[in-house]
Amino acid sequence: MVGDEMEIIEKAPAKINLGLDVLYKREIDGYHELEMVMSSVDLADRLIFEEIPENKILIETNKAFLPIDKRNNVYQAASIIKQRYGITKGLKISIEKNIPVAAGLGGGSSDCAAALRGMNRLWNLNLSMEELIEIGVTIGTDVPYCLYGTTAFIAGKGEIVQPLVPMPQCWVVLVKPRISVSTRKIFQQVSKIDELSHPDMASLSQAILAQDYEEMLCHMGNSLEDITIPKYPVVQQIKDRMIKYGADIALMSGSGPTVFALCRQHSRAQRIYNGLKGFCEEVYLVRTLK
Repeated sequence: MVGDEMEIIEKAPAKINLGLDVLYKREIDGYHELEMVMSSVDLADRLIFEEIPENKILIETNKAFLPIDKRNNVYQAASIIKQRYGITKGLKISIEKNIPVAAGLGGGSSDCAAALRGMNRLWNLNLSMEELIEIGVTIGTDVPYCLYGTTAFIAGKGEIVQPLVPMPQCWVVLVKPRISVSTRKIFQQVSKIDELSHPDMASLSQAILAQDYEEMLCHMGNSLEDITIPKYPVVQQIKDRMIKYGADIALMSGSGPTVFALCRQHSRAQRIYNGLKGFCEEVYLVRTLK
């Protein structure tokens, strides 16, 4: 098939951290050893892939501030795939961004994972999940998880992924305040690991496997809140409002600043959504992914 007859579409869902525990700093590479439980939610970017005659990589996006060169994860992924597999055809990737940027929701990593899946299909490369992960982890530590999606336990610096069963179905309200948080800068502040809270990722995983919603709530937590919240008090203000409006739990995702609330009842989720719409511009009411 010629390029213009064939386009491939991939969805890139946002992720939330049901749990994040910082264990220690690794001697070998200076990364922090993490244990996390992540789940995907029904807020997604869309990527469209088309071959073009000229041997180059074109990235288009609906957000003017996004880089479309090698600073972009999707561009990096395309560059690696073309080089590694000797592909001389050009590629145009259109990214429709719906996930807030620099928000702790893994948007860039999810786009990168979608790009790897899309090129794998477009060029019939038949790459295994292991091969895709090996490429993905060189671009971003959340990419391996995003290649799997659904709900998973993650260890190492992000490269070890053990899929669980999908988390118990519920409503998710996502709120991103008008600040951007650099993950790198937050991790640079992690000095005394023993002063951080350490949620129990094994118990959290067990609760999800048992599909026990209440038990899952008991074990959710995020070590990085102890660093991000003192620097950005608005994160705590959002959490407090969510609880006030009836959230089952409110937690920061990743290194922040996005906060999410989980609710079993739609009416409560709607109330939190309405109650925070005036406080922050970026508020989303979504479902967990099955």
